[in-house]
Amino acid sequence: MPTRPAPVRHLDADAVAELTAAAAELLARHGDPTSPALLADLPAVCARLSGPLRRHLRPVDTPDGLFVLRGLEVDDTGLGPTPAHWSAVGRAGALWDAVLLLVSAAMGTPIAWDGQQDGRFVHNIVPSPGHESEQTGASSSVLLTPHTEDAFHPGRAHLLLLCCMRNHDAVATTAASVRLTDLSDADVAQLKRPVAPILPDDAYEQARRFAGRPAPVPTLFETPEGLTMRYDPAYTPLDDADRAWREAYGRLGEELARVSVAVSLEPGDILVVDNDLVVHGRVPFRARYDGTDRWLKRASARVEGRPTRPLAEHGEHGYGQAALTAWTV
Repeated sequence: MPTRPAPVRHLDADAVAELTAAAAELLARHGDPTSPALLADLPAVCARLSGPLRRHLRPVDTPDGLFVLRGLEVDDTGLGPTPAHWSAVGRAGALWDAVLLLVSAAMGTPIAWDGQQDGRFVHNIVPSPGHESEQTGASSSVLLTPHTEDAFHPGRAHLLLLCCMRNHDAVATTAASVRLTDLSDADVAQLKRPVAPILPDDAYEQARRFAGRPAPVPTLFETPEGLTMRYDPAYTPLDDADRAWREAYGRLGEELARVSVAVSLEPGDILVVDNDLVVHGRVPFRARYDGTDRWLKRASARVEGRPTRPLAEHGEHGYGQAALTAWTV
């Protein structure tokens, strides 16, 4: 896998102080990062951020489709042990929930899902006993296959944000941009065809029981700025597709592997991924379940009016899953 570094935006001391103070203010005013009042207050607080900080918090704007926001620091001792399940987090790292919500609100509109982690706008990604080999964020012992976040849903995020709380073992997140691949025109044409559906992943129990018929969706879509992608091979029934499409899909996977980078996040780092350009995954690791395992916080955002999705997606059922937006909770 290539070792070229991911693009980094460095926050200086003034920017770090401003961002953390704004997050602390939100918590002091509303008490809980899951509070609807805190979510509703995000636009007003973001509007008061300084110009230099807001420039750091602009969305992804390069073909790499990602960057690392660096400069924030996590107090490992004060954070407490890594929980064994997202539901056991409680208020641990609450300041970082507020930080991540501010960053995502500066870039777009934070979203959540009624069927995932109790509708929270910030998810906690920790290895959980019994889930080691799943294709979800709770896994550890298997390669988390590169994928578009929530690829099964037409309302999926445009931007994915991963904030590192703890990563003692330097476990790498993998990422690859479709705009760095070298695909033939014939392969692109094949993958623009809506041939196979993308099914909900194991984190969406209700969606996996949805009675509606899965509809095929295109893997690639052309926009004025270049190709965008909707890709999740672990949840795509490839055997039902025709041979020409499968072969093109296989070559896309090979190209994504060729241009993939591995990003070992440090505590306080926020990886921002353009979910229309970049697939992300994670290398395998051995979970100890002793309170020191890798711990990330995850947020998602939409950028309204962005022309990166086929119009046909508006008619999809989304397997019955409703996306929640921060301003309307």
